[in-house]
Amino acid sequence: MAKEKKLVESITSMEEDFAQWYTDVVKKADLIDYTSVKGCMVIKPAGYAIWENIQHELDRRFKETGVQNVYLPMFIPESLLQKEKDHVEGFAPEVAWVTHGGLEPLQERLCVRPTSETLFCDFYAKEIHSHRDLPKVYNQWCSVVRWEKTTRPFLRSREFLWQEGHTAHATAQEAEERTIQMLNVYADFCEEELAIPVVKGRKTDKEKFAGAEATYTIESLMHDGKALQSGTSHNFGDGFAKAFGIQYTDKDNTLKYVHQTSWGMTTRMIGAIIMVHGDNSGLKLPPRIAPVQVMVIPIQQRKEGVVEKAREVLESLLAQGIRARMDDSDKSPGWRFSEQEMRGIPLRVEIGPKDIEQNQAVLVRRDNREKVVVALDELAQKASELLVQIQEDMLESARAHRDAHTYTATNYEEFVKTINEKPGFVKAMWCGCQECEDKIKEDTAATSRCIPFEQEQLADTCVCCGKPAKKMVYWGRAY
Repeated sequence: MAKEKKLVESITSMEEDFAQWYTDVVKKADLIDYTSVKGCMVIKPAGYAIWENIQHELDRRFKETGVQNVYLPMFIPESLLQKEKDHVEGFAPEVAWVTHGGLEPLQERLCVRPTSETLFCDFYAKEIHSHRDLPKVYNQWCSVVRWEKTTRPFLRSREFLWQEGHTAHATAQEAEERTIQMLNVYADFCEEELAIPVVKGRKTDKEKFAGAEATYTIESLMHDGKALQSGTSHNFGDGFAKAFGIQYTDKDNTLKYVHQTSWGMTTRMIGAIIMVHGDNSGLKLPPRIAPVQVMVIPIQQRKEGVVEKAREVLESLLAQGIRARMDDSDKSPGWRFSEQEMRGIPLRVEIGPKDIEQNQAVLVRRDNREKVVVALDELAQKASELLVQIQEDMLESARAHRDAHTYTATNYEEFVKTINEKPGFVKAMWCGCQECEDKIKEDTAATSRCIPFEQEQLADTCVCCGKPAKKMVYWGRAY
């Protein structure tokens, strides 16, 4: 029994040290391993399978809106990167450079892509000539490199996986509509697939993407009360088009610049799943994104007929369209239960000789550990129903946690006290001046997370300076 407990005891309690708890979970759940390249990670099969499900579902949703996938090079010539001043300044501290090809120094340094706006602009300048060529609604799945100083698995690594959409449109209105459309795709995906509730809104000018006219974001709240930017969508206007000469001949035979957008979501969403849903026993995966939704665990499997009956149960689950597996290893049942919980598998089936005698099995939920005794001929249908219920309950639980940790402040003393003593979102009014943003960050380490689309008039004055307020903002400390 002591050996069985060891698996769970090796996880630091999230109440004791949340950062160490997170690291323990990603390691013990076998999601990643560290590498000899500092700040980079191996995404192991259990972790990559989650990313594959994220990728598959996002890709399906993208294509429903007319998106096509492409692939562009990972190298960007320095001269190309320099064409958009704000953009290059925004990424300069994080850029990795290639200076040699083999043994020979390159005539021009190549940047390893931190993002691909400049590559797409160079491509679009050659691809777009007429209004008939528009819109271009492209996306690529790839990795990017940003030389981060402080790294943490999934949340911030020097190389990470993502998708980046890059679109070109004839009008500003079309570009704005696409920007908001893709933000809504992300928001729906997070809530429906990851069971993570989000706040949708616009970034302040201080926090927007380098080179963008406007950046829109979905913000989620982790279990420790810190915010996580979970997906962004940017409206570039015609700024990049002017820098790169992306013009088209309109129907009236005049030359016009295109209007562009960009939008992305990354492997940091795996970190979000861990930090929103996990507990001190490990990972909790929402059923719709879980690579394995049900684990069948035969008890006393050496006894005649137990493994065979467990395999029949497995086949019935697979026939129901459920992603299921069986663990008939020689580990003790307690160890296998702990391992299943550690890996976050939403539902397990326990079946032993006594269950078989009574033509039943036990279903155990990972999210709340409730047990249900089910007749074998009803098991697959009941498991399917429970997976739907678990998904809904996990979203509601996460929403309840977010709402319970969302506060309101109407003066600066109250604001600072809330930020320091009550981790979570703080809603407060803002005058629109960056000086107040800077002061808040300096005093509290909190940043503006977004100006939500759903505005509330909490007060008439800015929480920081007391001048007339323009917008209500969500503030918080963030990853």
